[in-house]
Parts: sequence; C-alpha cells; structure tokens
Amino acid sequence: MKKKQFAVIGLGRFGGSICRTLSEQGMEVLAIDIDEDRVNEFASIVSHAVVGDSTDENVLKSLGIRNFDHVIVAIGDNIQASILTTLILKELGVQHITVKATNDYHEKVLKKIGADQIVHPERDMGERIAYNLISNNVLDYLELSDKHSIVEIVASERLDGHSLLELDIRARYGINIVAIRRGTNVIVSPLASEIIRKGDVLVVIGADEDIDRFEEKVVSK
Repeated sequence: MKKKQFAVIGLGRFGGSICRTLSEQGMEVLAIDIDEDRVNEFASIVSHAVVGDSTDENVLKSLGIRNFDHVIVAIGDNIQASILTTLILKELGVQHITVKATNDYHEKVLKKIGADQIVHPERDMGERIAYNLISNNVLDYLELSDKHSIVEIVASERLDGHSLLELDIRARYGINIVAIRRGTNVIVSPLASEIIRKGDVLVVIGADEDIDRFEEKVVSK
C-alpha cells in the first residue's frame, strides 16, 4: 500500500510535534518553514525539509504541493500568512487541508475559505491529530503525560476468539485494557475470561512505548 504523503507548513511546537509523530509512524513528510534554523532542526527527522515562503504561490507550485494527500498549515504567529497559505492551497487543488486556528475569528475565516479541518492545538494535541490522520487501528489518543497515554485500538483478527487471560496482555506488554466497546455495549473493567472479538474497540492505558509495541506486534499484523 502506498504511503500517505503529508506536508507540514510551519515548524513551531505544534507543527513540529505533528512532523515527529508522522515520521515515527513511517509516513513521508515534507516540512516547510520560512525560518532556516527550524528547517535544519527537522532535516534529519522528516523525508524532506525546505526553507520557503508558503504565501508565495510559485514556491508551493515548485514543491508539487498539490500532489500531497494532506497538507497541515501549522503557522501560529501570523494569522494573515495562515489564511493566505490556506487560500493558495485551496486554489491549487490540494485534496485535504488541516489548519491550526489561533482564535475564533481565525477559525471563522478559515471555514469561509474552505479549510477541510480546523484544529485548536490547546484542545487537540499535535500527536493526537497525527495518529487520527494515519492509523487504521488507533481511533483516539489522549496523552496523560510525556510517556503515558490512553488509546482506543481496534482489535484485529489475531486477537479474535482469545480471552484476556490467554493473551496475558498486562504481563507481556505492561499495559492494561480498562474497557472494551462492542457495538453499543461498553464493558468496563473486563474480566480475565472476556473473549476479544475482531472489531472490538479496546481502551488501553500504559506507557507509550508499550502501547506501540502492542499495536505493532499484535494488532497491526
């Protein structure tokens, strides 16, 4: 399956966190910023990092921006640049545009010019958005601390028909399944005898590295 291609414009704290998370998940990422130091910081992390003014249509055209599956406009300190960049991306025919809004006025303008998704980083962390953009298994992601999260993961065929006792997830992966959502039913604090079914939504809590290991070895394959 072809990897999704993302472009992130603006490499501040928000844009940077999205770049890192997308790259860690193996996505192709083009990082763009007008600040050379910021670009250099991400050069070794993303697929491509470019110094460029996103309010210049010719710059975006030269980067082939319309060929990217998803462009994230994460410009935070210049509302005018954010709006103009979004407008140019729209006119160039970019398939999906997500834009960081600084305030309600900014959001209102972005809606009028056709941004597909508008986010407020104070409410929606960069990591959470990135996971929702790319993952087939992870439905939602909530950061508890720098190293711990609660994640909703869809159970794959590999888990189908096995009980929690058989899977021994806590001992093997150091994570806990605190609830299971099956259709309209929610099983809170499931018993060890509970049988997992393909398509169940597992609400998992634990260290990020343990959750990643669980998804990689058990869920994604």
